[in-house]
Amino acid sequence: MSPAAPVRTEVRDQTLVVTIDRPEARNAVDAAVAAGVAAALDHLDATDELRVGVLTGAGGTFCSGMDLKAFLAGESPMVEGRGLAGLTQRAPEKPLIAAVEGWALAGGFEIALACDLVVADEDARFGVPEVTRGLVAAAGAALRLPDLLPLPIALELLLTGDPVDARRAAELGLVNRVVPTGLALDAALELAARIAANGPLAVAATRRIARASRDWSDAERWQRQEELTLPVFLSEDAREGPRAFAEKRPPRWQGR
Repeated sequence: MSPAAPVRTEVRDQTLVVTIDRPEARNAVDAAVAAGVAAALDHLDATDELRVGVLTGAGGTFCSGMDLKAFLAGESPMVEGRGLAGLTQRAPEKPLIAAVEGWALAGGFEIALACDLVVADEDARFGVPEVTRGLVAAAGAALRLPDLLPLPIALELLLTGDPVDARRAAELGLVNRVVPTGLALDAALELAARIAANGPLAVAATRRIARASRDWSDAERWQRQEELTLPVFLSEDAREGPRAFAEKRPPRWQGR
């Protein structure tokens, strides 16, 4: 019997659920997991019927980071040009939600940080303990946390390695929603459905502006935004949205 795939995918309406399925290793990322996640996210981007992705872990743990045993054996948990788990350096083109139960530790936390939104259950814990092992959180946390948090708070997380619970992570703005234990995936799917119900061209352009605009100068911000929004305003969907509103019916998006 061939071993089970370390990454599972399932389509729920217009959402692709991607599950890291190595509960015996606390969903640690080895080469097979990295390749599996990368392939799943490629499928998400390439499939018009899919609007949103949800990334989660099996067995009550989100992800414990890099598989140290596999790393010492010579495996790489990185995908060239895409980073840890095929995600941390280059995210998919479509929205991605992390559904976190249990630990999102080290690279697991960095995977969550690479997602657009994070839903966590009450038992979730987040931390980057790399410095306690003489390592650096180089899969995104050292870069992203200072962008997301006041610098002293980011440095406390990075330099102590101490974890925070889901409520504290939400207070800091790192988690969108905290839900009862075991309901993170359900809540993430509800959030995904809210996003998927909107115009796909509008969602894509809005997301690109929000993610990229911090790197734009003041002189180019409005021009770059216009380049991304003009095709949306000229699209069939831009006419369908107001028409559906006037006719009091759900819109029928064409993605063009």
